[in-house]
Amino acid sequence: MKRCFSYFCFMGKRLLGLLFLLLPAMIFAQEKWDLRRCVDYAMKNNISVKQADVQARIAEIQVLQAKQNKWPTAGFSSNIGLQFGRSIDPTTNLYTNQELLYNQYQLQGQAPIYSFGRYKNLQSSAEFNAQAAMFDKDRAANDVALNVASYYLQVLAANEQVNISEIQAQQTKAQYDITQKKVLAGALPELNLVELEAQLATDSSNLIAAKTTLEQNKLLLKALLNIDMAAPFDVDTPPVDNIPLEPIAEMQPDYVYQLALNTQPEQKANDMRIKGAESVIKADKAQLYPSLGGFYSLASTFNSKAQGITGSYQANPSIGKVDVNGTIYHVYPNDPLTLNTYGKTKYFDQLNNNFSQSIGIGINVPIFNNGIYRNTYARSKLDLESLKLQRDKSNQTLQSNIYTAYTNAVAAFEKYIAGIKTVSSSQKAYDFAAKRYEVGLLSTIDLITNQNNLLKAKLQQLANHYDYVFKMKVLEFYKGQGVKL
Repeated sequence: MKRCFSYFCFMGKRLLGLLFLLLPAMIFAQEKWDLRRCVDYAMKNNISVKQADVQARIAEIQVLQAKQNKWPTAGFSSNIGLQFGRSIDPTTNLYTNQELLYNQYQLQGQAPIYSFGRYKNLQSSAEFNAQAAMFDKDRAANDVALNVASYYLQVLAANEQVNISEIQAQQTKAQYDITQKKVLAGALPELNLVELEAQLATDSSNLIAAKTTLEQNKLLLKALLNIDMAAPFDVDTPPVDNIPLEPIAEMQPDYVYQLALNTQPEQKANDMRIKGAESVIKADKAQLYPSLGGFYSLASTFNSKAQGITGSYQANPSIGKVDVNGTIYHVYPNDPLTLNTYGKTKYFDQLNNNFSQSIGIGINVPIFNNGIYRNTYARSKLDLESLKLQRDKSNQTLQSNIYTAYTNAVAAFEKYIAGIKTVSSSQKAYDFAAKRYEVGLLSTIDLITNQNNLLKAKLQQLANHYDYVFKMKVLEFYKGQGVKL
C-alpha cells in the first residue's frame, strides 16, 4: 500500500512538473495574436529595440555625469611606510637619519566656481543627446512595428492562399466525383477522369505549398517578435476588406511630408543632436578663457619616533657657583623649576597635533597648449555643420520615400481595381465552362484551363489587395498615425 502511494506521489510530481513546462506553450496556443499584440510584444522583446533602449539608458547616465561634473570633488588617501637613511621627518619636516614608521592621511578636493558656462553647456548637450537617444529608440520601435505589419500581412495573405487552394482542391474533387460517375456510366471517356485526377494532384501540391508558405511566414514573424520557434503561434485573421484605410486623396505626398517632418522620430533625433552640437561649441569655446576654481585639503601624519611631553616634576638645581673668600657656594633659584619628561607620542595624539587644513581659490589661464583647445573648438563647429548636412540628407530621403510610397500606393490601387475586373471575368468564364462541361460540350483540358485561370486571378488579386493595404499603411505610418489594422 505504501509503495503504491509513493508511486502515485512520484507520478503526480512528474505530471505537475510537465504541466509547468507546457504552461507557456499552452498560453501561446490559447489566444490568437492580432497586430496590436504583435506590435506591443515586439516593442518590448525585439533585439533591435532592446539595443536602442540600452543606448538610451547610457545617454541618461551621461546626463547624470554631466550634472555631477559641476559638483565639488573629494578624495581620501592614506599611506603607511618605513623610512630610513637620510630623509625628512614627516612630522617636523627636518632631516633625520632615524629609521621610523610613518602613516599619513589626506582629504582633498576641488570645486569649479566659474568657467564661462562650460559645465552648463556640456550638461545641455548631454540632455539633448539623451532626448535624441530616446527618439532613436522610438525610431527602432517604429521600424519594428512597420516590419511586424509587413510580416503580419504576409501571414494573412498566405492564410488566404491556403483557403483559396482548399476551395480549388474541393472544386476539383467535386468535378472528379461527378466525372467518375459519368465514366462508369459510359457517358464520358476515361481520359477525362485521368485529366481531372492529374489536376487534383496539382491542386493538392499547391495546397501543400500554400501551407508551407504560411508556416514560413509565421516563423519570420516569430523571429521578429523574438519568440521561441518551438512555441505554438497563430495570428488573428481579420477580413482584408475590414482593414481601415485612409482615403488616397488625404495622402498627398507633400502634405504627408510636412507632417512627417514633425512626427518622425528620426527627424526629431536629428534636431536634438544639432542642439546638442551647438551646446558643445559653446562649451569648447569656454576652454579658451580663464576658469576659476576652489580647492581644500585636510591632512595629518604619524611618526613612530616622535617624542612628546609625557609629564613634569619640580626641581631646584644649582644655577651656578660663587667663591667667597676661597669658599665655593652653590647658587639656587628663589623658586623651584618645572622640568618636563619626554616619551613617544601616542598615535591619536599625533594625528590631532599634526592636523592641518587649507582652503583657497585658484585661476587657470590657458596661454599655450599646442592649439588643442582652439582646434577642438574648430572641430566642434565642423561637427555641427556635418550634423546639419546629415539632417538635410535624412529629410531628403524621407521626402523621397514618401513620394515613392505614394506612387506605389496609387499603382497598387489601380492594380487592385483592375484585378477585380479580372477575377470577375475569370469567374464568369469558369462558370460558363463548368456548365458546358456538365453537358459534354467542353473538354476536360479546357475546363481545367479555365479553372487554373480563375485560381491565378484570385491569387493575384489577393496579392494585389494586400499589397495595396500595406502601401497605404506605409503612408499612414509616415503621416504619424502609427501602424494599425
